[in-house]
Amino acid sequence: MSFLVKSSLLRRTAPQFARSWYLSSRSFAEVRPPPPPRPEPIVETFSATSNPQPYYAKHPPRELPRIKKRWPAIVATLAVGVGAWAAFMTFVTNQEKISSSVVRQIMRSVREDQKLREVLGDAMRPQPEWWLNGDPLIHGKISQLQGNIDLSFRIKGSKGSGTLYFTSIRKEKGIPYTILRFKVICDDGTIVLVDAKPI
Repeated sequence: MSFLVKSSLLRRTAPQFARSWYLSSRSFAEVRPPPPPRPEPIVETFSATSNPQPYYAKHPPRELPRIKKRWPAIVATLAVGVGAWAAFMTFVTNQEKISSSVVRQIMRSVREDQKLREVLGDAMRPQPEWWLNGDPLIHGKISQLQGNIDLSFRIKGSKGSGTLYFTSIRKEKGIPYTILRFKVICDDGTIVLVDAKPI
């Protein structure tokens, strides 16, 4: 047999051989049987509506905690703040009055008055207050721009003490003050009128 005939026979038989070998070598999965049918659920019917149940069956309602009132603390804080501010303003204005030239001139006139020295003694000075760190407390106001001075404060000497009252006004700008009241009421009731020159 010639070479050409052999090659043609191989070309014809090779595909059939390869197909038969491929089919014989394939493995197929096993077919499993279908699962058994599940039973249908039982439907339960009711002839009427259900009875209402409490909403908090497992956890009964508890009383809510009472909220503490805050307004007393707020009022107390405001009161303390207002009191502190008032005390500060009183201290500042009192220091301004003590250092003013009007108070210095009043005390100069008091020390030079002979009648007052006979009643209160020597070394007359404003009476200090412990809660003002040793400074005197001066009541009233000093308004030189408006021409109005009205003061009262305690003074103390070697023989006694009393309360000084001083009132002076200025009718027009540029003219001296007119003294309306300048006296000392001693603790024993004695009233001494102080002689002084216009401010």
